[in-house]
Amino acid sequence: MKRLFGKRGFIYSIRFIFVYLMTCFSVAKSGSHSLMALATYIVGQTPFPEFSVVVMLDDLQIGYYDLVTWSILHSSESDSKYDNEVKSDADIVFLEMYNNMKDRAVYFKEHLNHTDGVHVHQRLVGCELLNNNKPGLLQRWDAFNGQEMEEYSFDTEKHDMKTKITWRPWGQMTRLHMKLLCENIYQPICIKTLRRYLHMKKNSVMRKVKPRVRLMRKTLTDSQGLQISCLATGFYPRHINLTLFRDDQPVDDDQITGGEILPNGDGTYQMRKSLVISTEELHERHKYNCTMKHLNLDNKLDITFDVDESDSGSITLSVVISVLVLLCVAVLIITALIIWRKKRHAAGRGSETSKSDYSLTPSSTQDES
Repeated sequence: MKRLFGKRGFIYSIRFIFVYLMTCFSVAKSGSHSLMALATYIVGQTPFPEFSVVVMLDDLQIGYYDLVTWSILHSSESDSKYDNEVKSDADIVFLEMYNNMKDRAVYFKEHLNHTDGVHVHQRLVGCELLNNNKPGLLQRWDAFNGQEMEEYSFDTEKHDMKTKITWRPWGQMTRLHMKLLCENIYQPICIKTLRRYLHMKKNSVMRKVKPRVRLMRKTLTDSQGLQISCLATGFYPRHINLTLFRDDQPVDDDQITGGEILPNGDGTYQMRKSLVISTEELHERHKYNCTMKHLNLDNKLDITFDVDESDSGSITLSVVISVLVLLCVAVLIITALIIWRKKRHAAGRGSETSKSDYSLTPSSTQDES
């Protein structure tokens, strides 16, 4: 079961909407939690199930469902007393989702004039639980062959639905139907399941780990500049705000490389931001610092880079030293080649002399006799 779960979960989670799982729901405020279902409906013949769903609690994959098993498979042990309720909720939500996505996939295929081949309709739908333990928005995104087709959100408190993108206009009956689904089926089941999983997985998703910070400097020999980097690693949850400043002003994003939140092997995260400082900037003696804010930090962490004009001299010196080392290595190699060729030539001459002496020996013996 674990191999089935891992293989299919990986295959579908690398697709287009999985990126949304880390980007679209980043609007969730720090400290809140989300339960997301990533559904995939395939049009055409493939070795994979026609319909499958990967269930995520925050950034933790916890369940898998498809039309082959007709049940939800958990990535780890679950509370057996909820098995019947989980299966009932999964059947209600996922079967309705299957029928809806199947219908819409046919529409998208005809609308975009895709007649042959394999086509994929994906849907990311989920809810969030805010810091005050109150339900947040229920949100849904639809994409066909990687192209975003539709997006809407439902506000529980205001009983209001907002649609941002619609490729097939919603009539009054469709809007009322979707509102009733969200209010009476999707949102209640989603929030109930989210609270249950939060209780079961609290040691994993509710832990708080402070970031460790490393400052790095790298000499750029080609441009005689300097690269400074600020690395925050080992933190959880993944929400973090890391900013590089020059003279107390945020550095423009187009001057910074990195900035992506990447996973570590131990379930924590890391983020690195780097800035290249030219030789001219080093002479201008700017002040550089890195600040970060994280859930597990009481206050923002501010670290200053010690960069001054002397770095320019050290860069030039390092370049000179590197060139001298290369020249020395080249001289040693050339000298070794010359010595080797001389020895080889001398050995060749010695061999010829030996052969000549050997050939004269018989004739000289005959003369003596």
